[in-house]
Amino acid sequence: METEVPVDQLESHPKFSWLVRPCERYKEEYSDCTSIKAKFHQYFINGETADCSQWKTDYNRCLDFRNKRDLKALEDVITSERLRRIKRLEGHHQNNVWEPRESPPDDWSKPIRKEYAADEEFSYIAVKCKELKEGKPSESVSTCSIS
Repeated sequence: METEVPVDQLESHPKFSWLVRPCERYKEEYSDCTSIKAKFHQYFINGETADCSQWKTDYNRCLDFRNKRDLKALEDVITSERLRRIKRLEGHHQNNVWEPRESPPDDWSKPIRKEYAADEEFSYIAVKCKELKEGKPSESVSTCSIS
């Protein structure tokens, strides 16, 4: 994982410093958030456009840390990242439909059922593994994706 604070220096920096991305990532997020395409998407999905100012603030604070070694700026970016993470996981933590497991089911590693075994032979992963073992790419599997 990329982080602004080098891994070997994490111990000497504030807790959760590993959350801080390289400064360029904040600039990219800001540019993406403010693009016409993103604004259209935000309005279509949420009925309003998003406030992208936090990405720019995080970028500026990240640069302050990088250039001036300002630990207050680093702590501000850490706080922002933690809040962003809490908001992203909000739905997961508010879930009241599923009960979280403490451990995997007892039979999690049992063999696949016979009716599915035939399909497994032609799965994308199986085909790619076969290609790698033979050392040749295959044209039989499409790698096309729509984004």
